[in-house]
Amino acid sequence: TFAKDKSIKAIILRIDSPGGGVGASQEIYRELMRTRDKKKVVVSMGGTAASGGYYIASAGSSIVANPGTITGSIGVIMQYYQYRELAEKIGFKTEVIKSGEFKDTGNPHREITEGEKKILETVISDIQTQFINDVAKGRNLDPEKIREIADGRIITGAMAKEWGLVDQLGNFEDAVAAAKEYAGIEGEVNLVFPEKKRISVFDLLRGEAAQSIYRMLRDISGTRIEYRWDGFSSGIN
Repeated sequence: TFAKDKSIKAIILRIDSPGGGVGASQEIYRELMRTRDKKKVVVSMGGTAASGGYYIASAGSSIVANPGTITGSIGVIMQYYQYRELAEKIGFKTEVIKSGEFKDTGNPHREITEGEKKILETVISDIQTQFINDVAKGRNLDPEKIREIADGRIITGAMAKEWGLVDQLGNFEDAVAAAKEYAGIEGEVNLVFPEKKRISVFDLLRGEAAQSIYRMLRDISGTRIEYRWDGFSSGIN
């Protein structure tokens, strides 16, 4: 790996993601924290590095963001769907046998109870605290400072710099320059990229459809807790 390869003097991690699963975000964060103890890790933010994307970025030695990068969204989201009325209309009924009162929390075939809601709110609060504490550790900031902006709001790269959430405004080339400086390299640098899986033209053509199907199946598959920004498409025309 790049972390163990002695010929690699610094690592540049490009992030363009609205986030995702809690466990996945935390695993990548932990690995980056271990890696930066061995060599510098410069994070280059693309168009979006929000929620879990920022969680991961905060583990970098340094973060370079575009002024217009959509980032922040420090928060946790839980979503589940309720099909009770639809099921009743089509004559579909579910019977549940469970070992405890809360075993089927999030069951889409009935209303959530107040007791279940309180439990889920406690879980969300705990996961949110983990997010805040890890960002504070990665950025060497007071957790209370992070908490001030940890209400799920998105911010731009320029705003993030004012908050101390990123170190520098710039593009990928600026991230390369920062990594070069960290590594003490003089002259030209040789960029080494990880091998990419070869894909066919057919794979490219069906990619968008496959992603749409995946998102649909994911959205109806039940309760999930994520560090993810579900935002709109943004751009300049």
